[in-house]
Amino acid sequence: MSFAPEYRRPRTLSALREHLRDTFWFAPTAGLAGAIVLWIAAATVDEAIVDHLRDRRAYAEIGDLAAIADDAKTIVVAVSSAMMTFIGVVFSISLVAVQMASGQLTPRVVRIFVRSRISKLTLTVFLSTFLFSLLVLTSYESATDPARVTSVPLVQSVVTLLLVLLSLLLFIAYVTTTLRLMQVGPVVDLITREALRTLGRQPAGAAEVVALPPESGRVAHRGRAGVLRDVDVARLVRLARRQDVVLRLIPRIGDYVVPGTPVLAVHGGRAPLPAALRSAVWVGVERTSHQDVSFGLRQLVDIALRAMSSAVNDPTTAVQCLDRIVQYLAAVAPRPLGTVRHRDRRGAVRLVRDVPGWGDLVDLAFAELRACSVPSAQVTRRMLAAIDDLLLLTPAERREPLLRHRALLREAVERAVPQPADRAFALRPDRQGIG
Repeated sequence: MSFAPEYRRPRTLSALREHLRDTFWFAPTAGLAGAIVLWIAAATVDEAIVDHLRDRRAYAEIGDLAAIADDAKTIVVAVSSAMMTFIGVVFSISLVAVQMASGQLTPRVVRIFVRSRISKLTLTVFLSTFLFSLLVLTSYESATDPARVTSVPLVQSVVTLLLVLLSLLLFIAYVTTTLRLMQVGPVVDLITREALRTLGRQPAGAAEVVALPPESGRVAHRGRAGVLRDVDVARLVRLARRQDVVLRLIPRIGDYVVPGTPVLAVHGGRAPLPAALRSAVWVGVERTSHQDVSFGLRQLVDIALRAMSSAVNDPTTAVQCLDRIVQYLAAVAPRPLGTVRHRDRRGAVRLVRDVPGWGDLVDLAFAELRACSVPSAQVTRRMLAAIDDLLLLTPAERREPLLRHRALLREAVERAVPQPADRAFALRPDRQGIG
């Protein structure tokens, strides 16, 4: 098997990095720790400046610095008292906006907000500014005699002002990003780009069946039930190489597993320790796009289905989702699909796992939408145009699922639309639906 040109072998910490991106606590916590380190460094510089001036007996200069720092204290006090209120108001409004977006599109767009780098960076800087300003206030001394002053928080005050300026700039960027999250176009574009990145991280599949060594054992899932989110490919390959075995992932990424479900099969040699293998398999409450090549398509279909419901009745949004579905399937069409085999550095297969095939992805893209699109001529016209475009881009051996869905769509429209003129209009391919 040859890897796809864009495929990059997973790194050791890639799985951990993706899991931390799905959390909202890590970045702010690291920012608070960084604020403490920054305050210690700034306080050390302030003390060094005062010590240098005292050694030179420049008490007048120390008095001037103390006066400047005392004037800056008013700003620091204002920052420390207003920052937490500012944080609460900003993120309360943002959470309402995210809730509205999830209600209009799909609840799965909340994870876009959680994974947003600008959201985490903004909250991190806000909290760090608040904590830093509190620490700066502890550096002010009650002594007014320059000869007795040990530290003047001048550098700390300057850093506080710089953090406030950075907070304001990030606030503008954060509001802009949150407003875009409430728009259909940017959301479906973000989902599509993430799905294409996931596709690029997958090695090329192979349709042929390759015989594996005899199965020597299985590893069952332990712990809570949940969705198989991803596996630590680098770690599993390393463990398999050490034991000279081949590991096979039994469920697909995105499958729901319960305790006792076999998740890994060991072929050949001696089975690695089950605990070491289980720690490389991640189960959570919902799917993630890290290794799930069909999750992005699932989100696009969900948004389109909600848009076509009688409660929303927004076929234009469904057309926008179909635009992105065509983009994704066009990227998948020329790729080798089938069983994915991860190899070690010597080229030996160490991990085998199943991924959705071309027919699975086409059914996911069109089966539910086709059933719901019949009442809307705008959606049927766009879907027919989408299938026609994909037929031009798809190899001959992969056209059968597309032809099947096109035939089923035509049959459904012919049954549901009695008027010949309306029927002909609904069955006319149009890339914009209806203009």
